[in-house]
Amino acid sequence: MSDTTSSTDAFADLIAANESYTKTFSLGGLKPIAARGLGLVTCMDSRIEPLDALGLKPGDAKILRNAGARVTDDTLRTLVLAVYLLGVDRVLVMPHTRCKMASVENDQVVHDTIWEEYGVDTRSLDFHTDNDQLGALHHDLERIRHHPLLPADLPVTGAIYDVDTGRVTPTGL
Repeated sequence: MSDTTSSTDAFADLIAANESYTKTFSLGGLKPIAARGLGLVTCMDSRIEPLDALGLKPGDAKILRNAGARVTDDTLRTLVLAVYLLGVDRVLVMPHTRCKMASVENDQVVHDTIWEEYGVDTRSLDFHTDNDQLGALHHDLERIRHHPLLPADLPVTGAIYDVDTGRVTPTGL
């Protein structure tokens, strides 16, 4: 079996599911702008369904997901594009409870764990871990609020999503 065949086989269930999806697909013609003006930065955690959690539907928001819902340089780059080209006029940063990225003291712990368990040297990566989740959120909100390429009056706020209840609690930051 070739590498291509084994890679394709690993995704066969997804391709089959997509075939079913196309039979009832209804999002054709959806505009590429955020219909409700929302830019949402949240975690990649699969326990979060951002559209459902915030009463949104496809096309309402630009959703940026990464480990820990951190505002990285790439997140800022994407927000600049979203604000000027894709209709975003407000930003919500929404990390969540019981987040792995907020449960370790620092990146070195992650580097050490991956090295010890898998033998992979990840020291070239910055994982943006921080066990002070509210402090990290405050820092990230300030990065957006003071970014020189984003509008000074852009509404920006934070909230915590509870993975056990689905409740979104504004932080007041």
